[in-house]
Amino acid sequence: MKDDRRRDGHENTARYADMFSAIGTEARLRILRLLLSAHPGGMVVGDILAELDIPNSTLSHHLEKLRHEGLVRVRREGTFLRYGANTDALAELLGFLYAECCTRTQAVNPREVVWTGRPLQKR
Repeated sequence: MKDDRRRDGHENTARYADMFSAIGTEARLRILRLLLSAHPGGMVVGDILAELDIPNSTLSHHLEKLRHEGLVRVRREGTFLRYGANTDALAELLGFLYAECCTRTQAVNPREVVWTGRPLQKR
């Protein structure tokens, strides 16, 4: 039983690492922020292109990486592809961070985990 939990924890940690890696570039983080701002309706690729001014081939690559890691969902609407943020996966990822930083190790005060719009300060 203990080995099963350890294996599950390791697999989840590896999965979360892949998810963090997927959002670890400026372009992908910008895409994810934009899709979150358009939630729940999402956006078609043309609108994402216009908003972020990323070349089509580069955008396709970034969207595929985010989709592969489960961070965005895509659905076809006729000839268009509509992308949306997968808020369930993002909530799980944030829950992982919250549990590790705020409850298990108490490295961060949970009451301070609020987006202020200000950049992080280096300590």
